[in-house]
Amino acid sequence: MTDATTTTDQELRAALNRVRTEVGKAVVGQDGAVTGLIIALLTRGHVLLEGVPGVAKTLLVRTLSRTLRLDTRRLQFTPDLMPGDVTGSLAYDPRTGEFAFREGPVFTNILLADEINRTPPKTQSALLEAMEERQVSADGVTRPLPDPFMVAATQNPIEYEGTYALPEAQLDRFLLRTSFGYPAADDEVEMLQRRMQRGQDEVGIDAVASAEDLLALQRAVEGVHVAPPLARYLVDLVRATRSSTRVLVGASPRGALALLKLARARAALDGRDFVLPDDVKRIAVAALGHRLVVRTEHWVRGVSGDDVVREVLESVPAPPPTDHA
Repeated sequence: MTDATTTTDQELRAALNRVRTEVGKAVVGQDGAVTGLIIALLTRGHVLLEGVPGVAKTLLVRTLSRTLRLDTRRLQFTPDLMPGDVTGSLAYDPRTGEFAFREGPVFTNILLADEINRTPPKTQSALLEAMEERQVSADGVTRPLPDPFMVAATQNPIEYEGTYALPEAQLDRFLLRTSFGYPAADDEVEMLQRRMQRGQDEVGIDAVASAEDLLALQRAVEGVHVAPPLARYLVDLVRATRSSTRVLVGASPRGALALLKLARARAALDGRDFVLPDDVKRIAVAALGHRLVVRTEHWVRGVSGDDVVREVLESVPAPPPTDHA
């Protein structure tokens, strides 16, 4: 690695650290979720945020977008939301007497799809092309979405009344799923103290990086090395989910690709240009758990996809340390 390249990498990591510090001003006690969202941005992926109301899901997305000077739009998913309300539609312009395409909220850098499981499958599927192809097709015309582009969708994992479970095909489009738990008592006290010191609800957040910095970081992640034995380890983990007796449908090859991307980003966050088995283990549940379909007899006993992934991590041997670099 040249000195110029090293300097560039150091500058990018410094920008990333500034982003994490700035986000920490507003979001307290959710380090895992903050890391998950940043990793999703670094890997050009989409993220599913799960948690009960009031644990800072929306706040995290908005704060992160402000630190990076990214455009963000929030769309509240409701039972009467139509596909055109997401992607946009043709609208009649009385001044010209013609129909023109009016862009929907998906034309942004970060789309906050709030309570995505409260809208019917027809509207949920309107996001599929945008998430996978990063484009919208309407009236025979394909329109590219901005770059960078990410969907951050939220859902409440506890409340099921009046909701529509996301189908497996759409769940598979989310690179990772991260959960928001209740903060620790000390973190909650810190949150209250900060609010009293500010004297207002609004948190002052500075833009400390740019979209260009983010795109450079995404390119840097692509250069993180994965040794052949570690690539085999990724595949063995994914294949083990398919052979589990608790699972009806295991992780697809898209799951293996997600594991690869996320492990690289995890290594980059730690300042390394190569992946270790620990990087894989730290993100495996977030990458694969939501992609598994657990057999009904196990699901009713409380077994989740996350539990199966943890079992797989225990049973599949990792390559020795000498094979990582």
